[in-house]
Amino acid sequence: MPPHKLTRESVVSAAVDLADREGIAALTMRSLARHVGVEAMSLYHHLPNKEALLDAMVDRVYAAIELPAPDGDWRSGLRNRSESVRAVLLRHPWALPLMESRHAPGPANLAYHEATIACLRAAGLGPAQVAHAYAVIDAFVYGFVLQETTLPFDSGEEAAAMVTDGPFSEFLARYPNMMWFTTNVVLAPGYSFGREFAPGLELVLDGIAARLGDGIPETTPAPQTGAATTDT
Repeated sequence: MPPHKLTRESVVSAAVDLADREGIAALTMRSLARHVGVEAMSLYHHLPNKEALLDAMVDRVYAAIELPAPDGDWRSGLRNRSESVRAVLLRHPWALPLMESRHAPGPANLAYHEATIACLRAAGLGPAQVAHAYAVIDAFVYGFVLQETTLPFDSGEEAAAMVTDGPFSEFLARYPNMMWFTTNVVLAPGYSFGREFAPGLELVLDGIAARLGDGIPETTPAPQTGAATTDT
């Protein structure tokens, strides 16, 4: 990319692309400069330092998340928002430990938090309940993505092979509850860890509904086999 075509947005896009492909540890101002074909000093015309670059990258990730509408149904709004967070973080796993760490959050970051708080307030939660609900929703979503991206298998077939053919299988007989779980869950047709996201999220939303006195719906959405893969 010729230097005269560089813009702040193109630099951030290139940094996100580099982090997606090689991980956040590979991202330095020098490696980014090589990635776009310029000298490192050229980048400082657009972003003063790496921290500013990370702020902008994280804000780009937040901008891809579907936000809940404050005047809509709180449950579906939080569900869609949480599913969107998961989908975006699966595309940009490097962003997970950075999401809540920025000292200079950008406008998309702030809009995300504003919309979530507005949705929880519109549901009828008071200050303490908003804080509790917000914490448990994000703990579930971020924690699930962390597990999902660090598991030693990528599919149900690989999971089944690990527990039947690998060293792990030799120890299962000593742990009857693990054996029961493996037989009834991991080795069941169609198993994937990702399908646990939707019902797990419903448990979280059920807890919020119980605090609101809304009760628990008789039916819940069918478990998903994976997260969406298109950016918003």
